[in-house]
Amino acid sequence: MSNGTPLGDFLRARREALKPHDVGLPEHGRRRVPGLRREEVALLAGVSSDYYIRLEQGRENSPSPQVLEAVAQALKLDAEAADHLNRLCLTSSQRPHGWGAADVSQQLLQLMDGWEHTPAFVIGPALDIMAGNPLATALHSGFEQFDNLARMVFVDPAGREFYQEWERAAHSCVAELRAAYGHDPESARIAEVVAELSAQSEEFAEIWQMHEVKGKSQEGKHLKHPVVGDLHIKFAAFTVNGAPHQQLVVYQAEPASPTADAFETLRTMATEPKHAQAAVPASDLAAKER
Repeated sequence: MSNGTPLGDFLRARREALKPHDVGLPEHGRRRVPGLRREEVALLAGVSSDYYIRLEQGRENSPSPQVLEAVAQALKLDAEAADHLNRLCLTSSQRPHGWGAADVSQQLLQLMDGWEHTPAFVIGPALDIMAGNPLATALHSGFEQFDNLARMVFVDPAGREFYQEWERAAHSCVAELRAAYGHDPESARIAEVVAELSAQSEEFAEIWQMHEVKGKSQEGKHLKHPVVGDLHIKFAAFTVNGAPHQQLVVYQAEPASPTADAFETLRTMATEPKHAQAAVPASDLAAKER
């Protein structure tokens, strides 16, 4: 993914994203490098310049929790980014094994298929769609494939029309991939998705290099379906018990709202024979992915 180390790349990107005035430092004259200098981060973190340089260059493999906390504060990292920083310092033996493995449980598949009025789907660490109920499939029927959220946002032509707040969706997808990467930097699937999207989308490659880290939020979404039009939804993401690398994503509409009516239209579409191909039950979709 880069020529540096995951830790060094992250520190460099977050350092370059800060300006001196962001951290209370004076800014004199023109700078040859973007953002803060390494020496400035070292000063703010209370470590030597040589030590911090070794961190960015990957020559310091076991920083103490105290040093990591000081660096996180110096770089103005929020809680999720600070957790990501700590995960990047774990050795391979300290990471959980099989983090990206396992199929979607049959109980969860049956549960989703029973939610006739609620789109629901399960995503993996690389934002692959592991399963989806008929209403979720109908909701995303304007895409070439309902297969990977990041690919749908950045590569599929339908993405920019479907996600009315496209830039927010784009940054969210990449930040979620970054968070998953922190859990498993050796994931072949995450590396494959990042390589493919970087080659196909300059925007993805640019945002990926920002090293933003963020899990799924509970904010609303403004979507636009090619048939039923504008949708204003609420959504929640849940970690799946027994498979913490999986997330159950559930979309909801306000009762008696135009979006609720649109969901009902989509539900009808999903059950009509001519739309059967677009309404693959969650259990069938999961079997196909295996």
